Amino acid sequence: MTRPPVVLRAASLLALAACAGASERPAEPAPRPLPVRVLAVHPHDPQAFTQGLLWHAGRLYESTGLYGRSSLREVDPESGRVLRSVALPDDQFGEGLALAGDRLIQLTWREERAFVWRLSDLAPLGQLAFRGEGWGLTWDGRELVQSNGSAVLELRSAADLRLVRSLAVRRRGRPVPYLNELEWVAGALYANVWESDEIVRIDPATGEVTGTWDASGLLEPQERERADVLNGIAWNPERRVFYLTGKLWPHLFEVELPEPPARAR
Repeated sequence: MTRPPVVLRAASLLALAACAGASERPAEPAPRPLPVRVLAVHPHDPQAFTQGLLWHAGRLYESTGLYGRSSLREVDPESGRVLRSVALPDDQFGEGLALAGDRLIQLTWREERAFVWRLSDLAPLGQLAFRGEGWGLTWDGRELVQSNGSAVLELRSAADLRLVRSLAVRRRGRPVPYLNELEWVAGALYANVWESDEIVRIDPATGEVTGTWDASGLLEPQERERADVLNGIAWNPERRVFYLTGKLWPHLFEVELPEPPARAR
């Protein structure tokens, strides 16, 4: 068999490579996270193993974890003072927290139950059952959105925690695992990524990440040694600011999340 000329062979290889590149183009790299902008620093109970955080009518409502130490709290955001608190049974590990109407719904980690509390006085209203692990929780005005540590969020009925549908979260085509604490803000989902200082914004229609922020550096090095991970996101719609804290953090940070630059086409 006669070999084709070297120039023709090279041209053929380049054409094949171009076709392969067009069909197997690598995923576009994710943009660098934006730093959060700190507006104020407030006290926070350094013994609170924060699992869920939300703001309502001038108060923060906080779910704390650990067996034998889990609680639901109403907190003054300026002073960090605990105004009211109810303890969970010692065999329950408190997790995510959401406000749905006039009810506070508090997940547990591995116990497959949620505690329901009346907002006005933190009186118990009962319990709801669900399957799997409970991590973060928020309410979008119709359904509860729950994380379980994976890259898939679960949307549940606020009445009985029945699973309605699932939402796979991706960034530039890649799954985003370890989604934890959640917050619903102006039609978007915000989540912190467990064991990182990263906060992501998620499009609830597509699951695509539309913004990323870096919350590292909020604590001083000596404070970081005694604290655990970032785990608390609350939104104040009146002042349009976020509150951030973490497990065993001595501070609550009032911050802005700068808007990412428009994505190039």
